[in-house]
Formats: sequence, C-alpha cells, structure tokens
Amino acid sequence: MSNVKAYAAKAATKDLEPFDIERRKPTAEDVEIEILYCGVCHSDIHTVKNDWKNAKYPSVPGHEIIGRVTKTGENATNFKEGQLVGVGCMVDSCQDCSACAENLEQYCEKGATFTYNSTDKHLGGHTFGGYSEKVVVDKKFVLNIPENLDVKAVAPLLCAGITTWSPLQQWNVKKGDKVGVIGLGGLGHMGVKLANAMGAHVVMITTSPSKAKDAMELGAHEILISKDQDQMAKHKNSFDFLLNTIPVGHDVNPYIGLLKRDATMVLVGAIEPLDPIHGGGLIAQRKRLAGSLIGGIKETQEMLDFCGKHNIVSDVEMIDIQKINHAYDRVIKSDVKYRFVIDMKSLKNN
Repeated sequence: MSNVKAYAAKAATKDLEPFDIERRKPTAEDVEIEILYCGVCHSDIHTVKNDWKNAKYPSVPGHEIIGRVTKTGENATNFKEGQLVGVGCMVDSCQDCSACAENLEQYCEKGATFTYNSTDKHLGGHTFGGYSEKVVVDKKFVLNIPENLDVKAVAPLLCAGITTWSPLQQWNVKKGDKVGVIGLGGLGHMGVKLANAMGAHVVMITTSPSKAKDAMELGAHEILISKDQDQMAKHKNSFDFLLNTIPVGHDVNPYIGLLKRDATMVLVGAIEPLDPIHGGGLIAQRKRLAGSLIGGIKETQEMLDFCGKHNIVSDVEMIDIQKINHAYDRVIKSDVKYRFVIDMKSLKNN
C-alpha cells in the first residue's frame, strides 16, 4: 500500500479538508494513475452532505478523473506508462451478471463498485475518489483519452458527458430529429453539444430567458422558454426526444405535452420524488417517460472517441483544491459555467 494526499469530509456537517488515504499496490490487473485533473459533480456534494442518506465517512469524492499512467500490472497490457487515461463513476463490477455481459456495468445486478462511497473489496472499508494524488483501478475500468482534446476540460465528460450521451444513443437520436434539452447546467450544456454534433435540431428548454445567448453559443438552434405558455403551445406534440437534466423534483407534465406520439422523455438529473404525473398525458399518445444512469465502459469509450473526433469538451472553470468548499457553495447556487475542475497539482501545496 501507499499513503497519498487527498481531501475528505469527515462528517456531513464538515468541510472538505486535507486527509491522507491508502491506495493498494497494483495487482496484475491494475493500472496506477497520477491524477492531473478531477471534475466537481453535484453528486460529490450530495454524497459529502449525505443528502442521499448513504454516505460513508471519511468521504473523498471525485469521479471525473484525468491522469497519466505511472504503473501497470502484468496483465494490463493495453496501457503504458505516461499514457493519458480517465476514470469515471465506476471502478469495478461483478463481470458475471447479464448487465455486465451487455457492457452495462452501471446496472450490475450485484451492484457496481463506484469510484467513491462503495465497498472496497481490496482494502476493506469504502472506496475513495479523485480528490487525491493517485488512484489504482482495474484495467477494465480505465479509459483512453484522445490526446487532441483540452485535457482539463475532458474531466466532466466522464460523468456529465456519458450521462447525456447514453440516452441520446439508447433512444437512437439521429440527424434531423427535434431534440429538446431541458435545463442548462453541467448536464444540459453537454446534452446540447452532443445532440448538435449528432445532427439533431436542438431546442434548449429553460425557464430563464437570460440563458438564451449561452445556449445558442453552445449549439442550440432554438430556445423555448417553458414559462411562456404561448411558446409551449407552439411546440406541443413536436419533439422526437426530450433529455430532462433538471436536478431536482419538478412537474414533468408540461414537458410530456411537448412529445410526439411514441416519443420519449428521459430523466437524468432528478434522483428524488417527482410531482404527480398525469397518466393521461402518457396514455393518450403512447408517450414514454424513462430514466438513464451514466453509461457502461464500452459506451463511455465510444463517447470519448466521438468527442475526440468532433473536438467536444465541457466548459469549465479551474480551481485549486484549497477552494473546493467555496466551489461547492457556488455549485449549489448554480454559479458556474458549467463545471468546476480541480487542478490536482495544487494538492502538492498542502
């Protein structure tokens, strides 16, 4: 084992602070990675604050990891020292169930091992994430990063990118489809970029007219202000697909009214109870409401390759790790465009 620097919260009421953790010695199947950048996801905050009532402390968050390979196990022959790689939301799964057999490790029937806050089968206790100097990961869960991309801005692709890519792929969004992206935040801005690159006609659906200019610059072709009943009526029954990135419980019924017959709205943000859904809105025209959780490793690599081909990265604001608690406050206030990324070399200053 090796001792490495990290930032951890010791309780739901505590700020993140410097903390030393142990990383395992690489096994034959492992890749050891020096972490260069780590994105800040709202899920990090939910976990640290124990909003989902399952947090394990000390909590070291971070599942948008970009780094360079420093060591490889003898069976990790696809990776070499110095290679640019990434680690997303998962670091292991059973590899035996039907979900894993279909490259859907995020739905592992025995429970995926998430990058932080999961049981650590190697060291005991629970897994620690990317707010740290290095990480050791099974080779099956290490991703190749296209070298042509702005490395620091790639980090959020490993959560926000795949969270929006997966439903666009699973519901077969294609060139010419009318796609609505609901909510312009960390997830929504990636949904706009990816759907645009796929050739869709992208409509940003927002409550805030002030976001119209940004949405158009990101690649939206139209803006729909959801509080404007005339605009909502104009777009009724016209969308081939809706990607709903709103991160809190809300009334989905007005958005269901925007779908064409047999079309689908997919939820990727609101992991909490929703307002009552009127069944008639779904039944009358065989519309569908679905959900989607990140993506499997194969699909994540496909997303990264697509982003490399189309030069797609997240819009990010860089911070030092010492500013992480202030960054959390700003995320909660939606005061970031659109993702914070930690420059992990700042951790060496502790």
